[in-house]
Amino acid sequence: MPETEDKNSKPEMGFFKTLAIALICAGFVRSFFFEPFHIPSGSMKPNLLIGDYIFVAKYSYGYSRYSFPFGLDLFEGRFWQKNKPQRGDVAVFRLPSNPDINYIKRVIGLPKDRIQVSDGVLYINEQKVEKTVDGSFGDVDSGIEIPIRKFVETLPSGKEITILDQLKTLQDNTGIYEVPDGYYFVMGDNRDNSQDSRFLDHVGYVPEENFVGRATIIFFSAAKPIWQFWQWPNSIRFERIFKQIDG
Repeated sequence: MPETEDKNSKPEMGFFKTLAIALICAGFVRSFFFEPFHIPSGSMKPNLLIGDYIFVAKYSYGYSRYSFPFGLDLFEGRFWQKNKPQRGDVAVFRLPSNPDINYIKRVIGLPKDRIQVSDGVLYINEQKVEKTVDGSFGDVDSGIEIPIRKFVETLPSGKEITILDQLKTLQDNTGIYEVPDGYYFVMGDNRDNSQDSRFLDHVGYVPEENFVGRATIIFFSAAKPIWQFWQWPNSIRFERIFKQIDG
């Protein structure tokens, strides 16, 4: 009998061993290389849409405690950091006011920069960021397509980014934000519909430690929730799959 029990238990033990190895490998890749994220809001339109699934390169800025599952407070700062966040990067970070929440925005202000928005125009260190009209973006609200003005901004480095700007809001005229050393100023590309560093009480300046990584590629995109697989033939945005993320 003991020999028979041992033989029957081997397949079960083999399954759990394989599962454990797979989970360890997945955790290793997720912590050190690429982590998948889902875009839940329209704050980064027109460049990222609700229903985009993206990979974030964890090694882009080195590693902090937020690079790992649960963000355990085991150490401070970053290690293996070859690059810092650059102006124009699309990056995922932990929300300073609630580190359990991931946000994705574009890096606009670097440490010690002075950032201001005046009449909807961005200024970086008192230098006006050129903003040119680039047609319109067809947003959809309750099944109705609404055209929103699209612009191209040229950052001081020469990098061009596409943004949306439709309404006159309080955030179109701000005071001067002086970015502290070791912090960054981030904004959504959908300027009228983004809670970002302009909202100091909610997002504010992002500590360098809070960055998770740089967004690199869209690996899946669907207009309907991904679990509604029966909707895939009509909802999958095939033209967005494997699209590189600007920045």
